[in-house]
Amino acid sequence: MDMQKPSADHKRLEKLAGIWKGTETMPPSDWDPKGGTADGTTQARVALDGFAVVSDYEQKRGGKRTYAGHGVFTWDAQQQQVVLHWFDSMGQPVDEFRGNWQGDVLLMQCKNAMGHWKMTYDFGKAGTLSSRMETAPDGKTWKPLFHGTYRRES
Repeated sequence: MDMQKPSADHKRLEKLAGIWKGTETMPPSDWDPKGGTADGTTQARVALDGFAVVSDYEQKRGGKRTYAGHGVFTWDAQQQQVVLHWFDSMGQPVDEFRGNWQGDVLLMQCKNAMGHWKMTYDFGKAGTLSSRMETAPDGKTWKPLFHGTYRRES
């Protein structure tokens, strides 16, 4: 029996792999009333023989870690969607984001007990990742939670 090989859709996830470092801006929000800036670092690698990308994220403000997360990106061939399982230091159950590529932009959404979430990963500029997260308690009125620009270090 031949082992299945990663599809082109699995291989597209490899854009996420690497060490990404950059600055994030958080406008004032319910989550962060003062807003501010932070340093974000993601270390992501291709895993499971090319069927997934595993990432570890850390945010620091004032030199101290304020948030950490762990993600596993995969491709759901039946639903024709990218799937992200996200675990983080907020102590909530795992979140499942789903979405698709639009050119060099990966758009994903999630709904959990805290509301609705949109995550955007934009790889349109070589060596750069721009991302943003938006939230909407009602799923209609979206507000920015953060946006960041990261450079690929490896």
